[in-house]
Amino acid sequence: MKVLVFSASIGEGHDLPARVLADGIRAEAPDAEIEIVDSLALVNPAARRLVLDSSRFHSKWGNRVFDLSYTLITDVAPTRWLGARLTQWLGARPIRRAVLERDPDVVISTYPGSSEVLGELRRRGRIDVPVVSAITDLAALRYWAHPGVDLHLITHPESNEEVRGIAPASEIVCVRGLTDERFYEPREPAEARRELGLPADGPVVIVSGGGWAVGDLQGAAEEALALPGATVVCLCGRNSDLRSTLAARFASQPRVLVEGFTDRMPDWFAAADLLVHSTAGLTVLEAIMSGCGVVSYGWGVGHVRANNEAFTRFGLAEVAGTREELPGALARALAAKPEPNGSFVELPTAASVVLDKVRFADGQLGDGG
Repeated sequence: MKVLVFSASIGEGHDLPARVLADGIRAEAPDAEIEIVDSLALVNPAARRLVLDSSRFHSKWGNRVFDLSYTLITDVAPTRWLGARLTQWLGARPIRRAVLERDPDVVISTYPGSSEVLGELRRRGRIDVPVVSAITDLAALRYWAHPGVDLHLITHPESNEEVRGIAPASEIVCVRGLTDERFYEPREPAEARRELGLPADGPVVIVSGGGWAVGDLQGAAEEALALPGATVVCLCGRNSDLRSTLAARFASQPRVLVEGFTDRMPDWFAAADLLVHSTAGLTVLEAIMSGCGVVSYGWGVGHVRANNEAFTRFGLAEVAGTREELPGALARALAAKPEPNGSFVELPTAASVVLDKVRFADGQLGDGG
């Protein structure tokens, strides 16, 4: 069995689920040949630079431009059509070539840009293998979902309605197995705190901005530090400049830890009471599974703005649109801190659902949902 996975090296939000899913498939089908391709590396350098630069906006005006561009390609019909055509123009030929050259049994996408392209190629009959979109956001799924995609994997059950509205004939399955498997294993908070060198008493607050650490992490840390007895852990991902800035800012404050990229997120969340996060996605899901209260704050533009609306609608997280709103949101989220959510362990694995789809197609029973 040959599996081709399209990801995108934008922080860890797309590469991590691609790696985890690949590991899951290998565990369930040891003979499978799996290749992960950076879809942005296939397009021309100028287009790649445009996508990467637009994802790194940090300035006030940069955020406004990013938010406006997102609105135009998702909410305004003429520019949404133009954006979809531009995506196809830039990506269809190189992505189709990559599929044809590798001749896989199934194609999986963990990045909405490649999901849009693959779905349209599949709809038009230009590729003839099942296409799977692995969706790791809660909402804002216009490009994650496509009518031509055979199978949509969702990580939040609440996403089903939006995906169904976009792709009514597609198969949709809520799964686990797109994030670190350690999140499905119960863990004692006291043990995690000891291993991480954290205080046994008082709330622990994780402040995060994803792999690139975007958003107002400093403001979030300062407000979290005002919680009585709180220890604040700033996770700066691969943003070394921000890590240096925060380390200098809090050098005299022993209750603030500043960390870089880490592969110990299950430990941090097991130890924590509260997450303040700026970019939605899997990090929020991981906190929910671990029993952390969640506040979305610091970068509420574009797709994050749409996810914030969904967090509020479904009661999954507090949302603070401004720093002035943050103290109240922190207090409410901490007071309503949930128990670890063990229901996700009962879901089918993403790997098993993908493998069943391939076997179903190979058995000539059809490959649609």
